[in-house]
Amino acid sequence: MKKTASEQAVSYLARREHSALELRRKLDKSGFDTADIELVLSQLQQADLQSDERFAESYVRSRTGRGYGKTRIRMELQERGVADELIRDSLQQAEIDWFALAAEVRRKRFGEQNPEDFKSRAKQQRFLQYRGFSHDEITESFNLTDNEK
Repeated sequence: MKKTASEQAVSYLARREHSALELRRKLDKSGFDTADIELVLSQLQQADLQSDERFAESYVRSRTGRGYGKTRIRMELQERGVADELIRDSLQQAEIDWFALAAEVRRKRFGEQNPEDFKSRAKQQRFLQYRGFSHDEITESFNLTDNEK
């Protein structure tokens, strides 16, 4: 027996938080009518079962826990249809020390020692940049290691 759009959406939300755009895409891919999808999303938001704000907060916690920086998280949330204002608020409310996180991610991946040569340093910088850390956060991640010795 085929689920209704509402049942399918609740099923997705039972597994994890989803942005409205993610739910819209998944329901559309499942073959539901656009008008039904919009109605279901509206009902879920009114019942507070779907919230982009809650999704953004959850996403920020999850991604910082996995060692991702603010730039990457912001981009990923934008791709998931979260409003810029919600992204900004979620990143601020998380109260993350991005400099300390960058240093921790670098140490976890490459060890306590700072790189000995330019090539190794460049490799570590590229890794941290890919993870979404700013130039200042990356530069400071090397200094934090030096200062802690």
